[in-house]
Amino acid sequence: MLLDRESWIVLGGVGSLLTIATLIALVLRLTSKQSKNRPTIENLFDRTLAWWVMVAVLIAALAIGRYGVLVLFALLSFRALREVVTLAHTRRGDHRTLFWAFFVAVPLQYLVLGLSWYGTFVVLLPVWGFLILTIRTAAAGDTTRFFERISRLFWSLMICVFFLSHVPALLFVLPSTIAEYGAHLLIFLLLVAQISDVMQYVFGKLFGRHKVAPSLSPSKTWEGLIGGIFTACAIGTGLWWMTPFSWWQATFISLLICMMGFFGGLVMSAIKRDAGVKDWGTLIPGHGGVMDRIDGLAFAAPAFFHVVMYFYSNVDGKL
Repeated sequence: MLLDRESWIVLGGVGSLLTIATLIALVLRLTSKQSKNRPTIENLFDRTLAWWVMVAVLIAALAIGRYGVLVLFALLSFRALREVVTLAHTRRGDHRTLFWAFFVAVPLQYLVLGLSWYGTFVVLLPVWGFLILTIRTAAAGDTTRFFERISRLFWSLMICVFFLSHVPALLFVLPSTIAEYGAHLLIFLLLVAQISDVMQYVFGKLFGRHKVAPSLSPSKTWEGLIGGIFTACAIGTGLWWMTPFSWWQATFISLLICMMGFFGGLVMSAIKRDAGVKDWGTLIPGHGGVMDRIDGLAFAAPAFFHVVMYFYSNVDGKL
């Protein structure tokens, strides 16, 4: 059970915000049936309902314990990898390599994490995964667009599996000096990353005029970016008491999470534009696919994890 008093206080605040957002979305939906903004309002309503489901799933995983969180993120990695690989160019010679990626690399990455093997966790995919999957693809004998195919697969594994696995890593391989903060750090990371993303969307819709990167993500604006990051950093600063950070450290670490999340969103948007699609999927109403919801988190998680590891003592996990 990872839900202590402090966690419930924070999650209760999230529930209160969701309740307010749901009431606002419901009122707008009932009073704007003929409005030209109807599609945006419907999207807002769908997003809000989806957030209730996502928060409930996270709470259930936390209630089960750290292995519940581990399984949740393993499933998210599997689904996200499927969404990204589906858009990539693959050939018959890739089929066995893809089997290894989905049914060996993904579960093995989370297995060594569950065993708290820190040394193996940080090199399994970047080193051994790269070597073995590249060799396996070459052994198939299909050289057509070989470099492009193996590059896409490797980067998909890094983003969807290796990067994302750093979220549950906060529960398994932190040094003993701060291990007690593992669940709090996980909630801190998720909350700051997702509030930044949500508020960038809200401020962008309300005040957005100047686009940040029109060719990559036309919906992202400077007004949305500044408003979202300011709000998320303010909340992150206010949550310093549940972390090993001082208030000013919480501010700078929140800024790191927000910036990495923003740039992660841009990177994934570039991949979508290259593939000619708007969303990674349709699994989450109002949001798109799993990757649409966790793209920023996937980039923020390793940065947050390793900054915490660097500044809060040496690793004492198993090799």
